[in-house]
Amino acid sequence: MLGFLLFLLVVFGGAGLWVHLKGIEYVMIHQRWVFVCFFLLPLSVIFDMYHYLRTWIVFQLHSAPKKHDDRVRNIQKQVRAWKEDGSRKPMCTARPGWQTMSLRVGKYKQTMQNININLIDILEVDVNRQVVRVEPLATMGQITATLLPLGWTLPVLPELDDLTVGGLICGVGVETSSHRYGLFQHSCEAFELVLADGSLVRCTKDENPDLFYAVPWSHGTLGFLVAAEIKIVHAANFVKVEYKPCHTAEEVNKVYTEEVLKKSDNDFVEGLMFSENEAVVMTANLTNQAEPGKVNSIGLYYKPWFFKHVETFLKTGPGVEYIPLRHYYHRHTRAIFWELQDIIPFGNNPIFRFLCGWMVPPKVSLLKLTQGETVRQLYEKHHVIQDMLIPLDKMGEALRVFHKEIKLYPLWLCPMLLPSQPGMVHPKGDQDEMYVDIGAYGEPKTMDFEAGTTTRRLEEYVRSVNGFQMLYADCYMTREEFRQTFDHTLYDKMRAELSCEKAFPEVFDKICKKNRH
Repeated sequence: MLGFLLFLLVVFGGAGLWVHLKGIEYVMIHQRWVFVCFFLLPLSVIFDMYHYLRTWIVFQLHSAPKKHDDRVRNIQKQVRAWKEDGSRKPMCTARPGWQTMSLRVGKYKQTMQNININLIDILEVDVNRQVVRVEPLATMGQITATLLPLGWTLPVLPELDDLTVGGLICGVGVETSSHRYGLFQHSCEAFELVLADGSLVRCTKDENPDLFYAVPWSHGTLGFLVAAEIKIVHAANFVKVEYKPCHTAEEVNKVYTEEVLKKSDNDFVEGLMFSENEAVVMTANLTNQAEPGKVNSIGLYYKPWFFKHVETFLKTGPGVEYIPLRHYYHRHTRAIFWELQDIIPFGNNPIFRFLCGWMVPPKVSLLKLTQGETVRQLYEKHHVIQDMLIPLDKMGEALRVFHKEIKLYPLWLCPMLLPSQPGMVHPKGDQDEMYVDIGAYGEPKTMDFEAGTTTRRLEEYVRSVNGFQMLYADCYMTREEFRQTFDHTLYDKMRAELSCEKAFPEVFDKICKKNRH
């Protein structure tokens, strides 16, 4: 043990001396992995340990509901004080931009009235009603750690541990079960909000339904979300995953579409495109039993990154394995899908995984906080992070457009059922429609890539097929194009009824590119 501590002392001491000699800015730009490995990874572990210990204690003591009411009253007090002070500037949450999962830091907070909202707890698990009541800053990692030991889970549980309930409701959330259940918002039973006048209101499909359907995608511009009730469903021990490699674009489109439309046969469907013509389509189903020798605990720190594991099936052919449920839910967390390979190029090396894999991944919030202006500009000019929602019957065409414009792989293919319901995002007709989320994360390989021009061409294509862009990413649309993409009918009505004009900016003014630097 003493030898191990001395080893750490030497390593960290040497790293500190090297950073001192080279200069922090040089290291942050040219050797970022040094800073991430020796500083951000240990800090991330400490943060996670504190956060999960705190969550466990609060839940065991049942103290969250009592504190919740006091915290909501404090939010109401802040809003009323803003109103009494003359409503001089719009409001937003005081949560720093670097703490969000988006890699962009919004500058609008610098010019708005910041309202402190410290709501991070799971309030109640009601197995009789089959709902969990949570605060908006509760994360997916918290929820799975709480629900799975009780035998429950969420119908739609997005992968990354640090995604928050509030972000998934007021923004968007999708998972490989969305072809059955829709987006994250479609599993929600009730929202509780503090409005512009300081009042607290609850809304459901039957109680204040207009507000209920207007909240998703509103990005906090109708009120402050303070709690949500979300459906829960029975969990299982494992997920049986079947890997289906495809070696032509036509085969990818055919196999993926067929599996998505078998809604009753597949609990989960996912695809990873590794090139223009190669992909692995995965179908998965919940099960309590696993075949001997076929269990793969992919979430263990020394295991290969999930996308690298999936890629092997292109050579080995179809395969079947059983993954523990929580490992499946967070299968993309350790590599932040595949973004971590650009930060720690050797991160999937077996030696690194064995020695340091237990600290992975670094917190996205800490990566943002420490990236600096130079790194931020490099990411903006040479990096793509976009999720585009495309009608399923246009997937083949969309993949060709993505290949032409950015030539970036892997691409994530996640199906979703889009119900015909009121709100900003719904099919153009009056029928439910199946969509696919094409997720592009990484450095484009096209020679003529230019962030603004290229993204605008992608946005134009998405609009032409009645698709949608996830708004956590950079949006280059004009206000008119944005309103053409997203249905503002109900949203405008609710903003007028709730006197939001002075209280909150419009969605476009929060997410448009000039406010996202």
